[in-house]
Amino acid sequence: MLYKSNASCPCANWLAISRRRPLFWLLPLLFSLIPVNAGASEYPLTLTTAIQQTLEQNPSLKVFEFRNIALNAQQKTASLRPAYELDFEAENFAGSDDFSGSRSAELTLSLASIIEIGDKRNARRQVADNSIALLKAKRQVDALELIGEVTRRYVDVLAAQQRVTLAIDASQMAKETRTEVEKRAQAGAIADADVKRAQAAAEQANLTVSSEKQQLSYFNVALAALWGENKPSFTKALGNLFEFSEDAKFEQLYARVKQNPALQIFASQQRLKDAEVRLAKTQTHSDIRWSVGVRQFQDSDDTALVAGFSLPLFSPKRNAGSVVAAKAARDEVFINKTVMLQKLHTQLYRAFSNRQQAIFTVEKLQSSIIPSLQQALKETQKAYQLGRYSYLDYLTVRQEVLSARRNLIEAASAGQRYGAEIEQLIAEPLAASQYQPRKELLGLSQ
Repeated sequence: MLYKSNASCPCANWLAISRRRPLFWLLPLLFSLIPVNAGASEYPLTLTTAIQQTLEQNPSLKVFEFRNIALNAQQKTASLRPAYELDFEAENFAGSDDFSGSRSAELTLSLASIIEIGDKRNARRQVADNSIALLKAKRQVDALELIGEVTRRYVDVLAAQQRVTLAIDASQMAKETRTEVEKRAQAGAIADADVKRAQAAAEQANLTVSSEKQQLSYFNVALAALWGENKPSFTKALGNLFEFSEDAKFEQLYARVKQNPALQIFASQQRLKDAEVRLAKTQTHSDIRWSVGVRQFQDSDDTALVAGFSLPLFSPKRNAGSVVAAKAARDEVFINKTVMLQKLHTQLYRAFSNRQQAIFTVEKLQSSIIPSLQQALKETQKAYQLGRYSYLDYLTVRQEVLSARRNLIEAASAGQRYGAEIEQLIAEPLAASQYQPRKELLGLSQ
């Protein structure tokens, strides 16, 4: 778990919320329960705050507002009835002989429109409604992907913070070793070459500290960029890199994959394509165009009513291709959904197995490897002080301890990233775990 809430926090970490609630249901909760202190120039950052700020300020989600406006406008247009037309027609004027001038003219003023057959207006409305529903599903997918990206970058920051701590510890160890080597050199127990090597090792350790701090600065900038900050305003990312949510069986996780908004998009697309098929079928019914008006005979000054209608012929045959094309597009959605489900199965299994391996590695490093190496380092240090081991023996064990601690950081960050990937795939958080790392075995600040 990256962030564990306490009594002073008004809401629990989003990773610890009941796994039966889809992740996108959490968005209103995040907005309403976690206030952002906009007035503070610097603050310690939590994952919950990072997610909230990203969802509120990331421009990639703002485009959906404009798309929704456009679709709502299309929906209003689709709900309109056929327009009325006012026609004016003049005949038998400006001709020759008896038809010269306008005395023999016939003037007609009529009102015309269309009678839609086949419930076309309702079919248009259904297409517009399903287009809006599809847009909402796509927004949920983008929001879910954005939350996953925030989590991954947050893990990068936590891991970088731990690497800085490790580099500082390594620098301190190198200084202590240099001091010990200089004492032994002054006593004439070792050659001056070992002193030079110890001094160089201390300087290299300082360079590593500088490099790790620079890397941490980059990860901070990359995280803050998700909510539009060019310069991070947070001082530190809070969270426990070495605590994981509880495990669940793969079959249970895969069953929850079906709640993924990526699959819900296909359901929305299916409904949209069904509506488009119905709309295409309505075009097989020919609309009736009607008109009614008044005709004025200029030569006799008489008037008469005129009316008429027109009906296109052979509309079913002419529209058959459109219906077939709409059905093919609908069937394609079903195939794409099947392909996506298989892809999600493979992706979930990869994340699941890699996370299991990462957690197993963390537990082994914590429980046996690091404690054994730390004990070996203490014994080697004592033996070196007594002249039983060489500087190379002492340096080798020290590097093995630092390497194991670095492997611990890498394995823990990998486990957290794979956990974030699983949460993105199942569209809900993994349940909180009571697993607590044994700090005395980590040799790292929490």
